[in-house]
Amino acid sequence: MRRKLIFILTIFIISSMSLGVRLKDIAMFRGARDNQLFGVGLVVGLNGTGDSGSAPSSLVVNMLKNFGVNIDLSSLKSKSTALVMVTADIPAFYKEGMRLDVLVSALGDAKSLEGGVLLQTPLYGADGKVYAVAQGNISIGGSNVKQSVNLQSRYKTVGYIPSGAIVEKEIPTKLLDGSSVTILLNHPDITTAARVAEAINLKFDRKIAKAVDPASIKVFVPSAFTNDIMTFLSIVENVDIAPDTPAKVVINERTGTVVFGGNITLGDFTMSYGSFSISVSNGRVDDKPATIANLISALKALGATPQDIIAIVEALAENGILQAQVVTM
Repeated sequence: MRRKLIFILTIFIISSMSLGVRLKDIAMFRGARDNQLFGVGLVVGLNGTGDSGSAPSSLVVNMLKNFGVNIDLSSLKSKSTALVMVTADIPAFYKEGMRLDVLVSALGDAKSLEGGVLLQTPLYGADGKVYAVAQGNISIGGSNVKQSVNLQSRYKTVGYIPSGAIVEKEIPTKLLDGSSVTILLNHPDITTAARVAEAINLKFDRKIAKAVDPASIKVFVPSAFTNDIMTFLSIVENVDIAPDTPAKVVINERTGTVVFGGNITLGDFTMSYGSFSISVSNGRVDDKPATIANLISALKALGATPQDIIAIVEALAENGILQAQVVTM
């Protein structure tokens, strides 16, 4: 009799033909992108958990000089302060005075940033210009409270400052390229790109969109919207799309998770694996269509473990019975 394992195979089913979704949920307009900001700052007010003053390397010293931070590293031996890297993402269209969340990470050998306060820190873009300034109390999560269950210990050398940075300079954003805009798919796909262009053309009852490649669709702005671009973009991003999902099976052997398209079909086969004898005939498995979803359900009902199911799926893919890309993590 098979030994019952304490873990469970988790199965996520994704239909191979998705229902309609808004274009804005699967794509973005070229130019409407986030930008990364970073800077080096000083955290004060630590309760003996700061830097020892001996950990910073020459690399850190040079980094501080580049950021214009002039500080005697020996002064950090009080352990009430810590050098930190401050990072943030600034979304497109953010204006002066708007706020950003920031991430603060210890650069030296500080034990914890809990209870610390970040002093005013300029945040730079890739072009070396300052686009925001960060400052505020650092949060590293909930308080230390005894729990009845085992929880993962908090990582105390990384913390957050919600709305801790103020935008000082807007990053220029250009959506229009002459009389057109370009839509970029989050997941490039030839069929999805063609469907996007077709859906937009149907929406406006004219041919204004064309798929340029699997990632981009060029859309010309009709003359009626020349002076109202935002309304036009709003209509475009709310067009319903049925994105195409490729046949793919993703296996995570560490967690026993299998992610697959629900309509992936199997050819007829017979397999012997351990105490299991598996047979698919005339496209049926247990009087149901021979899809991978139905096969895994049948295997689970017979008591197959996650390792059994993963081994069977991999064997089917290797022998060409499972017509899908298999990714093992």
